[in-house]
Amino acid sequence: MSKPFQAIRGMNDILPGESAQWQRLEATVREVLAAYGYGEIRLPLVEKTELFTRSIGEVTDIVEKEMYTFADRNGDSLTLRPEGTAGCARACLEHGLLHHQTQRLWYAGPMFRYEKPQKGRYRQFHQIGVEAYGMAGPDIDAELIALTARLWRRLGIRDVTLQLNSLGSSAARAAYRERLVAYFTARRTELDEDSQRRLTTNPLRILDSKNPALRGVLADAPALLDHLDPEAQTHFDELRALLDAAGIVYEINPRLVRGLDYYSKTVFEWVTDALGAQGTICAGGRYDGLLEQLGGPATPGVGFAMGLERLVALLATADPSAAESDANPHVYLIRVGDAAQRDGLALAERLRDQLPELRLRMHCGGGGFKAQFRRADHSGAHYALILGDDEMASDRVALKPLRAAQGEQITLPREQVAVHLRAALDLTA
Repeated sequence: MSKPFQAIRGMNDILPGESAQWQRLEATVREVLAAYGYGEIRLPLVEKTELFTRSIGEVTDIVEKEMYTFADRNGDSLTLRPEGTAGCARACLEHGLLHHQTQRLWYAGPMFRYEKPQKGRYRQFHQIGVEAYGMAGPDIDAELIALTARLWRRLGIRDVTLQLNSLGSSAARAAYRERLVAYFTARRTELDEDSQRRLTTNPLRILDSKNPALRGVLADAPALLDHLDPEAQTHFDELRALLDAAGIVYEINPRLVRGLDYYSKTVFEWVTDALGAQGTICAGGRYDGLLEQLGGPATPGVGFAMGLERLVALLATADPSAAESDANPHVYLIRVGDAAQRDGLALAERLRDQLPELRLRMHCGGGGFKAQFRRADHSGAHYALILGDDEMASDRVALKPLRAAQGEQITLPREQVAVHLRAALDLTA
């Protein structure tokens, strides 16, 4: 007998017991984004490879080592999207969404990067991304950060810290790059192999190294915040003033850089200690030059992306029972006897009509009372509804609590079942 197929390494199934937590997270994000006036855009999974090499940067780790790229039957080079901002910018240009107008957009779905799989980091991972175009001031940066802070409150996430930095303008960053290269070149023998390679390709990424052996070298490196151009400095000062006025606490992290070339001025990350090494749950910043790089007019832009796998893991640490309770049915309908088998489906559908929030699972596949009760108990339901010969004869339904402290079994006229369940389960009409 051949071995059953398994998922590709780093590309994971999300099982029914887990998906309820995902649904709760996604629903909350949608509600918060709608409250701030952001509209959903749905983007393709596959784009032309050149879109990412031009936007992300050819010497970034993503483009050099992590993209899933292939030639289609026409010989065109295509890539499974490793991130969403480039595709969102492409869509805005293609459909004229930025012509004399601003846009607040969001998208969700899987992204793909060939990385070493580990907890919180997978080769197929899921993101929700948020992008705002056409607004150059720090007020939109502050709004996006306030939006994420509100989302954490809605989700009950507390152990997160906002880190903030500015990358300045491209010209200021180029001048800083020269100073950084000179500094690291003088201490080249202290750098690890990866940082030595980055020294000639993307030296700012050395600042983001997680190698503890480099802490001393990084601590003495020139700080980008000391080399900002006046416009970027003013932007950063005003952003901080807005966050201070809103009561949003942050830390300045002068070593914070983003792994994508299109960032400028504001960059930020929300980080946590609750997930081990993979501590970033949301990251973003400003990318005022991206649209121009892609052939469009000069258009300011700012946005962020949040990793759903990490957020789900963080929610599980905060409330381990939430996902299970959301997935379980409220009621398990037991049917025994030919008449109950025929009438049970109609009863279930009537209850669903009367109680749209009710999660009702009807037993299917036959079996006696004991077997069906075992299934009902294993389902995690609060109550079993019992329809047998006696109940059919009296036109009533038995209601048995399956959890402690929920009372004794009772028998109800059919027309009272919905009323009783609404009160017992605290469901809306």
